[in-house]
Amino acid sequence: MNRTAWLQDRRMKKFRDVLSRWEAGELSMLEAGELLGMSERQFRRYRDRYEEDGLEGLVDRRLGKPSPRRVPASEARLMLELYGGVYRGWNVKHFHEHLVRDHGFRWGYTWAKTQLHTAGLVERAKRRGAHRRKRERKPWEGMMLHQDGSRAAWLAGGPALDLIVTMDDATSTIYSAFLLEEEGTASTFRACLEVFSVQGLPSSLYTDRGSHYFFTPKADGPVDKDRLTQVGRALAHLGIEHIPAYSPEARGRSERMFGTLQDRLTKELALAGIRDIAAANQFIREIYLPQHNARFAKPAQLEETAFVAADPALLAETLCIEEERVVARDNTLAYGGRRLQLPASKARAHYVKARVKVREYPDGTLAVFHGPRRIAGYTAQGVEIPATRSMTPCSPPSRRGLATTEPVAPSQRRPSVTAAARGVTEPSQIGTKKRSSDRTKKLIKKKPDSAAPTGA
Repeated sequence: MNRTAWLQDRRMKKFRDVLSRWEAGELSMLEAGELLGMSERQFRRYRDRYEEDGLEGLVDRRLGKPSPRRVPASEARLMLELYGGVYRGWNVKHFHEHLVRDHGFRWGYTWAKTQLHTAGLVERAKRRGAHRRKRERKPWEGMMLHQDGSRAAWLAGGPALDLIVTMDDATSTIYSAFLLEEEGTASTFRACLEVFSVQGLPSSLYTDRGSHYFFTPKADGPVDKDRLTQVGRALAHLGIEHIPAYSPEARGRSERMFGTLQDRLTKELALAGIRDIAAANQFIREIYLPQHNARFAKPAQLEETAFVAADPALLAETLCIEEERVVARDNTLAYGGRRLQLPASKARAHYVKARVKVREYPDGTLAVFHGPRRIAGYTAQGVEIPATRSMTPCSPPSRRGLATTEPVAPSQRRPSVTAAARGVTEPSQIGTKKRSSDRTKKLIKKKPDSAAPTGA
């Protein structure tokens, strides 16, 4: 006897037992229905059917008949074939979204998941772990951004790459995401520049304790907030609070987001046939992120925003690596294994022994600053770039070195310091009489006349 027949037999025996107790007057019709898990009216129907047809009248008449809402066998077969082929290994929710969008599938997610479980193509989820209390989101956009990197084989058949993601805590909106070979200071500045230039400056940035983010004197210990890294210096200059995370659980929101990306993004890139980093970053920026944010982003609790607009020129000169160097006697300086030759300057004769700052931008280009003034620019290979006007001028340009001077006529004649006061008559000559302008101050001494008599 199969399980279905066994259950049906048990129900019939229970019904006969309750019916006999009702006939004996031990139970009312309402109490009999409650014992059988049905209403009084339904119990009356079952009693009438039993009196007319016996046990055959109690059999569910729907058994053996296909449901009018049953999914056609061709649809079920197509769904299983698609999952076993192109979409094999996909998350069921992700797979169902593609079925509805790309294949005109009209059936529900729960039905599709049940069919995949029955066919053995998808394993059932394991029991969840211990309950943890979730940290509440920030109420405004821009109050806190999460930035983190995840290393995985994002491109099918390719090497492991780092995906750098910057996400808003209030809405889970991903503002920036791109692939590169290795995470570091340059990737952090690149991500910050992409976000801050469009959205503005956030109130805080939440990251792990990687060496490019924080200096940690002791492994697994607290960070030293007095010894800033390049990233810490730039964020402090922009007035952004830098918050360290001390456990993966503390970054639960970004960790769950990376789980979604590792499950979905890898399959989307493989489905699009993308194999190189440049094409993948373009696909992520233009196609994937808009769809991801439309699917997973949530509205903020409050409509206000904590982002503050920033000058793009200021961001470009702040979100970069900055180191100090001393110029050698041949007007060169060493940086990153390259020797940078400073060009001749009209501002000073040379920069020998001068302390200058070298800035390395996220795209690899370099610039040398003396104080706030930019004196030279270089490519990533150290080749000098033609001089351009400093992006951060500190004073009006000097007149020294101009080809021609252009004197400006004063608007009115400046009064003499010794001139008489207005309305006062000039007094008569006092003291020695002034010589006329046609006379020279130098007196010519006359030679004595040798012919003149001595006694004259």
